[in-house]
Amino acid sequence: MSTPFDSIPLWAAIPVGGLLVVGAFLTLIGAVGFLRLGTFYERIHAPTLGTSGGIGAIMIASMIFFSASTRSLVVHELLIGIFVTVTTPVTFMLLARAALHRDRAEQNGNVPPKQPPEETPAEGRSP
Repeated sequence: MSTPFDSIPLWAAIPVGGLLVVGAFLTLIGAVGFLRLGTFYERIHAPTLGTSGGIGAIMIASMIFFSASTRSLVVHELLIGIFVTVTTPVTFMLLARAALHRDRAEQNGNVPPKQPPEETPAEGRSP
């Protein structure tokens, strides 16, 4: 039984393998950086490398592999790349702004007191 791995030519297998190694390495660097960095603001930078560079390299490798194995141009992965490229920086920017807002509120003493949970009247009694 033939698999797509058997039919891929050498000219496509070499860049696919290289791009997969590069993508995995960039993702690993992002994960290690996320674990090693201390504060939230330092940690926010590490995953951007893994999602942008790592996903980009793996996406290009996938496009080359499936284009070579099916002998037609496969560009479905571009949609994934566009969504990742657009959503990742926006998400991290919103997280950083929310954390900065929280930290500034704590420094100024403007943190609202925690509200106790509202008590609901027991069944059968009127309030």
